[in-house]
Amino acid sequence: MRLHEHEAASLFRQAGLPVAPFAVARTADEAVAALAKVELPVVIKAQVLVGSRGKHGGIVTADTEAEVREKTASLLGKSVRGFSVESVMVSKKVAIARELYVGVTVDAVAGAITVILGTAGGIDVETVAKERPEALFRRTVVPPAELRGYEARALAREAGFRGDLMVKIADVLVGLFRVFRKSDALIAEVNPLVVTPDESLWAVDAVLEVDDSALFRHPEMPKDTLARIEHPIERAAKEIGVSYVDLEGDIAIISSGAGLGMATMDVVGQRLKPANFLETGGGITEDLMYKTTALVLQKPGLRGLLINLYGGINPIHEGAKGIVRVLKEQRVTFPVVAKALGNRQEETWATLREAGVIIVTDIATEAAADALCAALDAGPAS
Repeated sequence: MRLHEHEAASLFRQAGLPVAPFAVARTADEAVAALAKVELPVVIKAQVLVGSRGKHGGIVTADTEAEVREKTASLLGKSVRGFSVESVMVSKKVAIARELYVGVTVDAVAGAITVILGTAGGIDVETVAKERPEALFRRTVVPPAELRGYEARALAREAGFRGDLMVKIADVLVGLFRVFRKSDALIAEVNPLVVTPDESLWAVDAVLEVDDSALFRHPEMPKDTLARIEHPIERAAKEIGVSYVDLEGDIAIISSGAGLGMATMDVVGQRLKPANFLETGGGITEDLMYKTTALVLQKPGLRGLLINLYGGINPIHEGAKGIVRVLKEQRVTFPVVAKALGNRQEETWATLREAGVIIVTDIATEAAADALCAALDAGPAS
């Protein structure tokens, strides 16, 4: 679950990070009232769970009370990258001499936590990694170890900082790491961390994403998990208990496991464009597969569907019935390919074939992708 910037900023402030003064407003009047504790000039930020807000008109500055009222009214109700703005964060505008990046994230490959200090901030860290890799400095911490002060200072020194500024940056890194660990986060970052002309530090951004699986340990966290999922299909997937990630392609994918799903995406992506990642995460029942198939077919512009199922203990023939029901109800005309192996696979194949599904009995997912490509190349049956 990703927190809104003001929520993350509050947690950062509690941990001792130098967060610029701010207030949250849901009306223009509230934004003006916020000036009682946030001095002009200010930055007004749309509170939406999406990046690149500045590039899409979601961050504006105001120098007067009249501008605060006018610009807040303009932002509220606006759509920023498809997300409706319901509140804004009114934050103190600070003088900028330099912008840095600080972040803490999970390194799944190393099974560790990576602390990152960037000497170039305010822009996408992935862009920096590609175009200026020498501007990023990293330290790996293996749990249950913590980031020690001397390690943070060594990282800041490696990045070229000295004296009081080095110590201040190290303190921010240690504080951010503590928030990350305490919150069971997947990522915590400040981008940018501003260095002012007098070498003060201000966190003028706050990103915190908490592991959904750990939310039961955090009663202090917001409870509106579903409401924070703006994409309608992703929200519907959460409600039925499957994992769905929307992508930009036109080939829908259904798989019965996360690893199988990622492998399927990789194979499909070599020649086609996946429209989604979806894994059922459990028993392949008729009801679940009915809902899952209907779910992926909600996306407009699809050209094909690839189903990749494996049933070990769980039989898969009941799930086939759910798939067929949806295909018949929606009168799907584009190619549907299924590689379904395991418990009661022959019954599964027979059920799917009756509905016009192309069956692949080969164990290799590449064979399913080949079959789908061939069907697409052949075009609709005459």
